[in-house]
Amino acid sequence: MATFVLVPGFWLGGWAWREVTAALRGQGHEAHPVTLTGVAERAHLAGPEVGLETHTTDIVRLIEVEDLHDVVLVGHSGGGLPVTQAADRVPDRIARVVYVESGPMPDGMSQFDSNPPEEQERLRAEIGAGHLLPPPPFDPAADPENLAGLDSAALALLRQRATAHPLRAATDPVRRTGGRAVPTALVASTFPIEVVEGMIAQGHPFFAGLAGGQLHALPTGHWPMLSEPKGLADVLDRIARD
Repeated sequence: MATFVLVPGFWLGGWAWREVTAALRGQGHEAHPVTLTGVAERAHLAGPEVGLETHTTDIVRLIEVEDLHDVVLVGHSGGGLPVTQAADRVPDRIARVVYVESGPMPDGMSQFDSNPPEEQERLRAEIGAGHLLPPPPFDPAADPENLAGLDSAALALLRQRATAHPLRAATDPVRRTGGRAVPTALVASTFPIEVVEGMIAQGHPFFAGLAGGQLHALPTGHWPMLSEPKGLADVLDRIARD
């Protein structure tokens, strides 16, 4: 059976993987959900110095301290950036990197860069001199595509448990060392697979690094670990077995 390390996206802690973790363990796998520095139960550590390298170290140290090998390293959304760097730092311990609603950003690009210039300006004005990125309101009326599949209980959980995210995790660029490449897979929920294939062919920075990797569709919203936890666990199980 496989060893999974599960990294959440912005504003979420390891709690978001609870149902996926239970399902994977029920299938016989080992699963390690991660809470990154400065978020959820570690929100008290969210100083201005916490950034992408901090979160990369969180993941690498877990893998090293637990002496994990042949890891299926899963990154959701913004968690794809530290996952990309962690796989670059310890490639010999990683069997595959799985991007859930994410992708391997190219060297020198940050999560913040993926926003249009006007959205970047709006966010910077909202944050001001602060060092934290506030969570969104999780309003289905304003964001129906990303929040698809979430019932009222899941939405209430998101609003209750989401915490501000260290800003530098979003603004620090990905830095690769040029080490051995690790096999990849994508679980796409809000992007149709044919759209992803077209973006890969065009060399789009979101998905170009997935060329030759596995592509899996799980139609739902942007938070499949909450809207389709059993379905996501089944896809991850299939990726590990393949």
